[in-house]
Amino acid sequence: MGWNKITIHTVTTAEDMISYELTELGAAGVEIEDHVPLTEEEMKVMYVDLLPDEIAPDDGTAKVHCYFDEEENLEDITWKIQEMLHRLSQFMEIGEGTISFDKTKEEDWVNNWKKYFKPIQLDEQIVIKPTWETLENPKKDTIVIEIDPGTAFGTGSHETTKLCIEGMKPYIKPGSRMLDVGCGSGILSIIGLKLGASHAVLTDIDPNAIAAAKENFEVNHLSEDQYEVYQGNILEDQEFARMIGKERYPLVVANILADVLLPLIEIADQFMTEDGVFVLSGIIDIKEQEIAEKLKNYGFDILETRRMKDWVSITAGKRK
Repeated sequence: MGWNKITIHTVTTAEDMISYELTELGAAGVEIEDHVPLTEEEMKVMYVDLLPDEIAPDDGTAKVHCYFDEEENLEDITWKIQEMLHRLSQFMEIGEGTISFDKTKEEDWVNNWKKYFKPIQLDEQIVIKPTWETLENPKKDTIVIEIDPGTAFGTGSHETTKLCIEGMKPYIKPGSRMLDVGCGSGILSIIGLKLGASHAVLTDIDPNAIAAAKENFEVNHLSEDQYEVYQGNILEDQEFARMIGKERYPLVVANILADVLLPLIEIADQFMTEDGVFVLSGIIDIKEQEIAEKLKNYGFDILETRRMKDWVSITAGKRK
């Protein structure tokens, strides 16, 4: 049996809580790596007689490694870990709170996509397939979307992405523009353009996502004048947000964590046309009410709510 190793970069004061939460999420094992010196009592109990000559000073940082069976869906696990970290950060210091994979395990991660990611018949019109698969005898009017996600999320296989695609499809109009916040692999914008949108603007804070999105646009034979991809944080960088908001969009989509959607709702209006629609996904069910209330408080009417397993997407329009 093989194991996938996920590392969370945090601080020593958060080690125990994060370890507990990972166990609750089903981690088969948790390992802590820090620079906290052993006490004399601990050395006696652990029968430690000799320590290395050079020990890094305790800087308060820590790494929490967790292990999951390689048969489990890593995309779903990572979504849940990110959700957990955002929740903990609301009431305690968690440091970087970032997730990484060591070189060997990152290769396993990419190979696992090939294991789990097969062609997906999203609906009667759209088929999503990995670049390494061959689609046999597609219907004449089938729209085929090719995705090679690497380590960027968004394949159409996860509930959050499916919900977002279903939510945005009715609002894609021929010749219209769309904004994709937290674009990941770029799948939402690729589908939008294939369905007739004239232009897509994408943002993400992760440089890996930016690279993956650009590669996927190329794979899907979309010309560079059809899209713009930007690395930046519209929540924290006001100048970047103003640049993105110079043009207003009839469709804004965001498939990201609920705790990121909450502050995004506060500024979403500056990116939308008067009759614009905002499709939000990545909402775990326990956050649905909080998101819905925030939307109403910031001048949005909820047009539709979609659910799949533990996840929710909401389509909202600006209040008239």
